[in-house]
Amino acid sequence: MSDTIARSPFDPELATFLATLEARGPFTLTAEMLPRMRQLDVPEDVLDERLRSRGYQRRNVTVPGHLGDPIDLAIIERVERIERTGATGATAAVYSIHGGGMVFGHHLGNLDGFDDWLLDHDVVLVSVDYRLAPEYPDPYPVEDCYAGLVWVAAHAAELGIDPARLVIAGQSAGGGLAAGTALLARDRNGPDLMAQILVSPMLDDRDDTVSTMQIDGVGVADRQMTRFGWQAYLGSRRATSDVSASAAPARATDLSGLPRTYIDCGSAEVFRDEDVAFASRLWAAGVDAELHVWPGAFHGFTSMVPDAAISRTATAALADWTRRLLGDPSPVRGATAPRGESEEDVSQ
Repeated sequence: MSDTIARSPFDPELATFLATLEARGPFTLTAEMLPRMRQLDVPEDVLDERLRSRGYQRRNVTVPGHLGDPIDLAIIERVERIERTGATGATAAVYSIHGGGMVFGHHLGNLDGFDDWLLDHDVVLVSVDYRLAPEYPDPYPVEDCYAGLVWVAAHAAELGIDPARLVIAGQSAGGGLAAGTALLARDRNGPDLMAQILVSPMLDDRDDTVSTMQIDGVGVADRQMTRFGWQAYLGSRRATSDVSASAAPARATDLSGLPRTYIDCGSAEVFRDEDVAFASRLWAAGVDAELHVWPGAFHGFTSMVPDAAISRTATAALADWTRRLLGDPSPVRGATAPRGESEEDVSQ
């Protein structure tokens, strides 16, 4: 009998992309790679010009993070909103937390990922530059994220934000940090979140699901990369009883009182099982949650292969949920209609 564990096949379009990656040789994440992986791919002035070409403007503010240490927030909003005086009321805000396994990534690195589902709405986007492990292990990242959220809520009036329409969003490790931040906000009577958007969130440090064993040496983010991130974040506490729910939200024993939630993941990604389990537990706790499991999709597929049919379908589903959340019936530029024949989802 073969020693190879069975796993869900990759979508054919995505498999072509993976084959190109595999042709470059095996990839193993190491500490020496982190400085490069924390850099922006383009200079900030180029990024700002791209934003201006789409009608947006960025500014930075420095705010107190964990223990009062300074962290930066990027505030992205429509130029027309900034230029109008007194004509625009308070609007919704999306507080974004970037991915990167808690060890790499950049808070300005994924701004183009909001184009097709968010930035045609009248929102203010805030991206937090939380500190990274292993230099800043738990609880620094999640506490930085929470401190930034508290600052945004406290300064809602000057930001033009409606504090009752505050959404938290994150992908991968950012999704786990978003879920952890939402738990802190609930438990500390902090900002009252309207919703949380968790895209392929990294939630469980215990490395004991079927999907972690299936996605081991295949795909993009795999078991080795996940272990590296959790080890950097938690050190010797990883997979022990000494891990808080805010650090690894899959550990939470009570998910009641959390905001309306959107979760998606791929059927062929390392975080699949922990994400599905988290959604099921949200439903059990009476939380309004919508879950999508995209067939054949690997981790990060919508950003790496955005033009694949399954990627367009996933982006359109998030765009539709966002329209319903924000009460805006207008279509989102660039999003395609969902393709039922290629979607495998569970919704509630």
